[in-house]
Amino acid sequence: MTNSHAARDIDTSRPHSARMYDYYMGGKDHFEIDRQAGEAAAAVYPGIFVCARENRGFMHRATRVLAQEHGIRQWLDIGTGIPTEPNLHQVAQSVVADARVVYADNDPLVLKYAERLMRSTAEGRTAYIEADVNDPQSLLDSPELGEVLDMKQPVALSLNALMHFVPDDRDPYGIVSRLLEVLPSGSALALSHCTPDFDAPTWQKLADLYNGAGTPVQFRSHAEVTRFFDGLELLDPGVVTAHRWRPETEPTATDAEISLWTGVGIKP
Repeated sequence: MTNSHAARDIDTSRPHSARMYDYYMGGKDHFEIDRQAGEAAAAVYPGIFVCARENRGFMHRATRVLAQEHGIRQWLDIGTGIPTEPNLHQVAQSVVADARVVYADNDPLVLKYAERLMRSTAEGRTAYIEADVNDPQSLLDSPELGEVLDMKQPVALSLNALMHFVPDDRDPYGIVSRLLEVLPSGSALALSHCTPDFDAPTWQKLADLYNGAGTPVQFRSHAEVTRFFDGLELLDPGVVTAHRWRPETEPTATDAEISLWTGVGIKP
């Protein structure tokens, strides 16, 4: 990461999905245009705030399960977003101090705050790569990836609330397959994805808002989300709404309020 990269102008002329997510999470690293867009989205789908929180909770639980029960010590987190503590490496390193995490995103604002993602334990290591999931090969070719992660050992690929920003014309399944094919046996995919399954008209309005603001989205059905796990061994309870994936307390929200499919699969 260089100062020239960090100094890049941040486009505040239109809302950005990462900054809108920060607004949903109650953060402060967004601009007025993002707040306005977030409020417009919330007017259509009031559950967007709890959906964002449950997405974060799923990431925490999936990370702990992979570290505690499956021996994962390495993560590649793409579409990192603006840092919100505890970040993935903090969760992983709270279980295994020597965990290594590479974060990847292509938003200048995320890059600006990337130093928050570098506060690793002495035993572990973290790195930030400026990369776009739509160009998986450039990410895989990044020198930082090989410097931090041992690609001969299992790696957890974390794609949280990301792939609904990759429409079908950008080959989302091919992208995920390309990322997984270079990972060895025992690696994992942890993925969350918004869905219109419980209220199609509302989610169509939400898609229209994002698309109209210049952020392409494609929300997918349970079957379409499950397809991302083809060839993997799904962990129980399979692909379920976020608050039902190994919850630590009894869920109180409805599936429709969450509208986010989640799952974790292990590569044989």
